[in-house]
Amino acid sequence: MATHEVVNQVPPLVGHDTSADPALLEGIEREGAGWALPEIREVGRLAGTPEAMDWGRLAERVPPRLHTHDRYGRRVDEVEYVPAYHQLMDTAVTHGIHAAPWADDRPGAHVARAAKFYAWNVDAGHGCPISMTYAVVPALRANPELAARFEPLLTNRAYDFGLRDPATKRGLIAGMSMTEKQGGSDVRANTTTATPVAGEPGSYRIVGHKWFTSAPMSDMFLTLAQAPGGLSCFLLPRVLPGGEANPIRFQRLKDKLGNKSNASSEIEYDNAIGWLVGEEGKGVKTIVEMVNMTRLDCVIGSASGMRSALVQAAHHARHRAAFGKLLIDQPLMRNVLADLAVESEAATTAMMRLAGANDRAIHGDAGEAALRRLALAATKYYVCKRGPVLANEALECLGGNGYVEDFDLARIYRELPLLSIWEGSGNVAALDALRAIGREPESLDAFFAEAELAVGTDQRYDDALTSLKKELTDFGDIELRARRLVEQIAVLFQAGLLIRYAPPAVADAFCASRLARDWGSAFGTLPAGLDLAPILERTEPGF
Repeated sequence: MATHEVVNQVPPLVGHDTSADPALLEGIEREGAGWALPEIREVGRLAGTPEAMDWGRLAERVPPRLHTHDRYGRRVDEVEYVPAYHQLMDTAVTHGIHAAPWADDRPGAHVARAAKFYAWNVDAGHGCPISMTYAVVPALRANPELAARFEPLLTNRAYDFGLRDPATKRGLIAGMSMTEKQGGSDVRANTTTATPVAGEPGSYRIVGHKWFTSAPMSDMFLTLAQAPGGLSCFLLPRVLPGGEANPIRFQRLKDKLGNKSNASSEIEYDNAIGWLVGEEGKGVKTIVEMVNMTRLDCVIGSASGMRSALVQAAHHARHRAAFGKLLIDQPLMRNVLADLAVESEAATTAMMRLAGANDRAIHGDAGEAALRRLALAATKYYVCKRGPVLANEALECLGGNGYVEDFDLARIYRELPLLSIWEGSGNVAALDALRAIGREPESLDAFFAEAELAVGTDQRYDDALTSLKKELTDFGDIELRARRLVEQIAVLFQAGLLIRYAPPAVADAFCASRLARDWGSAFGTLPAGLDLAPILERTEPGF
C-alpha cells in the first residue's frame, strides 16, 4: 500500500564498533592498556553486531523465572534464564570482563578490563554478576586459604553455568548479599546470625533474611552476618563440597524498573554453611574491598550508558530531516547534542582515569590509592546521577520513537537510575567522600595534587578550584553541604582531566558551562561562541 511507504525514518544503528569512542581509546593508551587494544576492539565490534544486540533485547524482554520447587514438590531454588542471557555471560567471561585481570600481572590489565566492560554494552543486567565476580577477589584474599582454593576458578575464562560442587566446575561466578529489609545501607543493623560449627574452624551456620541478592544463581556469595565477635563477612557456596545444596531459600524475585535480565531476589539462609572471610567483627572492612570495585563499575556502566544514549541520538539526528534540513544541521539540535557529548566525554575521561588509578593502586601505588579513595566516591555520586538525565534528553532527541520500547533508548533510560542506587545511593556516596576527607586526609591531598596539574590553562577552572579550597576550610554544617561539596570535587576532577587531555573545544565548552555557569538548567543551553563542530565529530559511532 502506498500509504505504508516508509520515508524519513532512521536506519538501524548496527554493525558499528562500540569501542570507537575517541575519549575511550585515548584513555586506554594514556592509562597503560594500549597492548590490549586488539581484544578491546574485538569486543566493541561484537557488541555492535545484530546478533549481540538481539541477545541483549531478548534477555531483557524474557526476564528470569523463579522455580522454588520442582514438579514433585521438592525444594530446588533455581532461576531459569533464556539462552540469550547465557550467551551474554559466556561472551563476557570468555573475553575476561569478569575476574580475569586478577590473574594478569601486566600493568594496565584492570584498565583493559574496564574498557571492555564499557564497550560490551548490549545488556546491563548480566553486567551485575560479571561485576560482582570481578569485585569478590580482593575481598576473598582476606582468607588466603579460600582465595587459593577459588580464585583460579573465579579468574578462569570459562562460563560454566549450573548448580554443582564448585571444585568440579571450570569457572565460577560470584555475588554479594549485604542489605536487609530493616537496614538497607545501614548494614550494622543486620540481624542475620552466624554461629560457629563445633569442630570445624572457620565454618558457621548462617540464619537470616537478605533483602537484595542479585544473580542468585551465582556459585558463591559474600555476605554479612552477626557472629559472636560482631558483624563479619562470610563466603557462602550455593553447593557444598560433595554436591549437597546449601540451604539458601529464594523467596521471590524483585520486579524492577530496569535491569530486567538480572534476577534480583530476596533470600533466606536456613542454617546455610558459610566460611569466615577476614576476622570476626571486621565484616564491613572486609567486604568494602568488594564494594569499592563495584562502585568503579557503577561509574563505568554509567559512562557506557551515557555514550550509548548519545550515539543513538546523534545517529538519529544525522539521518532524520525536519523543516528542510537534517536535525544535525539545525542550530538548536547541535547545541543539545554537543552538550550531551561534553557530558559523556567528561564521564568517560574521569572513568578511565579512575580505572588507571585502580590498576596502579592494585600494583601498590599508595598515591593512586589515595586519589582513588576520594575521586571514586565523588565521581560515583555525580556521574551516576547525570546518567539518567542525559538519557532522558537523548531519548527526547528521537521524539516519540525514543519512548517506544522497540528502540534501545527506552531500555538505556530505565537502566541508568540503578547505577546511582547500587553500592550506595547519593547520600551514602556523598557522605563516604566526606569520610575520606576526614579520616584519610591523604586522599584530599592526592586530589588537589591531581587538580593542580591543570592550573594555569583556563581561568574559569583556576577560580573554581580556589572556590572549592575555600569551601573546604569551613567544616560547619559540612554534612548538610555534602552534596554541594562532592559535586564540586567531581566536576573539577572532570574539568581538570578535560583541560589536560581532551580537544580544546570540549574543555572550553565544559568550563564555560559547568564551571563558569553560563548554562541553563537543561541540556542544549551551551553559550554562544563555542566551537561545536569538533565536539560533534566525536559522536560518530564508528563503522
